[in-house]
Amino acid sequence: MALADVNKQINNCRKCRLRQGAKQAVPGEGPANAKVMLVGQNPGAEEDKTGKPFIGRAGKFLNKVLAKNGIRREEVFVTNIVKHLSPENRKPLPDEIAACAPYLEEQIKTVKPKIVVLMGKVAWQAPRVEGVTYVETYHPSAAMRFTKMRKRFEEDFNDLQKRL
Repeated sequence: MALADVNKQINNCRKCRLRQGAKQAVPGEGPANAKVMLVGQNPGAEEDKTGKPFIGRAGKFLNKVLAKNGIRREEVFVTNIVKHLSPENRKPLPDEIAACAPYLEEQIKTVKPKIVVLMGKVAWQAPRVEGVTYVETYHPSAAMRFTKMRKRFEEDFNDLQKRL
């Protein structure tokens, strides 16, 4: 399946309650042949307005960490485990994650990244596709706030750069 087809399915999805309060879906963005896929928790308010993932404060921090490690954001595919804003930016509920999981799995199968970086405990629940290496790290928003998490987050991206 082509990414455009997956995006169309995501944009038309009504499988869970998240769609009701969102302005639009945020399928993800990046090259269809990216070697790295970054997966977060859920789109925030800025992402809901624009339809683009990780463009708020956490996204700016993520961009800095990527750049510091010589990884160009334009070369990675960036998405979230759920594709719509959750009310008051709460953590997605298990049924919402389950409703979106097939879309993420299809994105992984379509892009065929070498490495998928799961950012945060919610993203750690992502479906696993055989032949892909998965790296679990903290969510950028947590890494921004807590020194220990920031150190580990930055080390994980440094290790990622070495793997590429």
